[in-house]
Amino acid sequence: MWTRESLQELIEGRLAGYRFIVVANREPYVHRFDEDRIVCSKPASGMATAVNPIMMASGGVWVGHGSGDADHAVVDERDCVRVPPEDPRYTLRRVWLSKEEEKGFYFGSSNECLWPMCHVTFTRPRFVAEDWETYRRVNEKFAQAVLEEAGSEPSFVFIQDYHFCLLPRLLKNEGRKNLVVAQFWHVPWPNPEVFRVCPWKDEILDGLLGNDLLGFHLRYDCQNFFESVDRFAESRIDHERSEVVRGGAATRVSSFPISIDFEDSSRLAASPRVAEAMDGWRRRLNLGDRILGGGIERLDYTKGIVERLRGLDRFLSQHPEQAGRLQFVQIAVPSRTHLESYRRIEDEVDEAVEQINWRWRQGRWRPIVLLKEHHDSVQMAALHRLCRFFIVSSLHDGMNLVAKEFVASRDDEQGVLILSRFTGAIRELDDALPVNPFATHEIADAIALAIDMPSEEQRRRMHRMRETVARNNVYRWGGKILSTLLHFDLPDSP
Repeated sequence: MWTRESLQELIEGRLAGYRFIVVANREPYVHRFDEDRIVCSKPASGMATAVNPIMMASGGVWVGHGSGDADHAVVDERDCVRVPPEDPRYTLRRVWLSKEEEKGFYFGSSNECLWPMCHVTFTRPRFVAEDWETYRRVNEKFAQAVLEEAGSEPSFVFIQDYHFCLLPRLLKNEGRKNLVVAQFWHVPWPNPEVFRVCPWKDEILDGLLGNDLLGFHLRYDCQNFFESVDRFAESRIDHERSEVVRGGAATRVSSFPISIDFEDSSRLAASPRVAEAMDGWRRRLNLGDRILGGGIERLDYTKGIVERLRGLDRFLSQHPEQAGRLQFVQIAVPSRTHLESYRRIEDEVDEAVEQINWRWRQGRWRPIVLLKEHHDSVQMAALHRLCRFFIVSSLHDGMNLVAKEFVASRDDEQGVLILSRFTGAIRELDDALPVNPFATHEIADAIALAIDMPSEEQRRRMHRMRETVARNNVYRWGGKILSTLLHFDLPDSP
């Protein structure tokens, strides 16, 4: 089984003498002013949570967008700062973006074009030429930062996600022989019929085929990528080797299902801090002996929040005797609020909560408690442990680490996970109750099953899921990617 220690051994034994550079739009630590002091926090990000252990083990460089209002105040003359602040283990190199660049690159092309195109949730992507030009410029800016950090040393560059489609080709076009470039695509890859509408599909494919290694969560996503390449790129696909050959260079395409640090999450959930937070939740919710259900995610139209609330409404219609006996807590952290599509889904969630609570209220009791606020890992683990059932109803999701975090928190082997069939996690967590989130009657039926499920069956299901998440942890994800990278040729380290 992969562990923090075995990943450390791989890095120290096989990567010694090589630079390890991660590139991501989001930074793993953010510095902000709090009155007269500067505080450092970790942003809520599944990607950052997954990649941070690799960086802690490698001692490399993370190149990310400096987004905190105090980020400038703590960097050196090279825009670098050592992190984490309490135990510096690696370097964070910050790239600065203007408001115009952030608007066109992040809010524009990344999240109004690429995000909805990759998530088939019937949200129409917007293709704005000016935004795409900004996206190009920002990719070029990040390329320059990576090249400066790599210098002439043999380096592994590990690019994260859809924000940097063009970056691999930009790096390879420099003609440097000291770089091995890999990219992990954290979201689904669309089928060719969806991808063909993108005006910049040729440029996107050419950029991604600059990678030596391109990783997705699932074989399904790899297959969609191969089909897109076959339709729209001049290249040769070698299915035997799982490679695309373009311009004499090969790109290996493989699946690497991402995960979490199971041991760390499980240890936290069993801690006195979480026990204390559980008492806090009981008081805040006036829970008493009510059955608790929950959901935690960003307020995003891909997450199926409205659909799960309608499923809860249908459940109460079918089981009116549960009114007053059931409490559902939905944590929905506002996200990308500059975009109309995100403001619209927030309005839809608010309206659904208001209607359902009005329909079923009894005295001070309301079936849904909606919390649009960020909670730390202690608070979330406490809520996980209190829930009889936990719903992940994504309309389309590459993996979904929230589902795995719920499982890791339940060392009591109780609780029921209700999980969308359209998440990557359903491939591993087949003891969850599967639902089609578009079918509210399936959500209602799953809630009924979860509430009535005997303790022993909960234990059997949760035990198997915990074994799966423990075995397929984030260190296995990182270890498999790094082991694959080591098959690519680099000059001898100095």
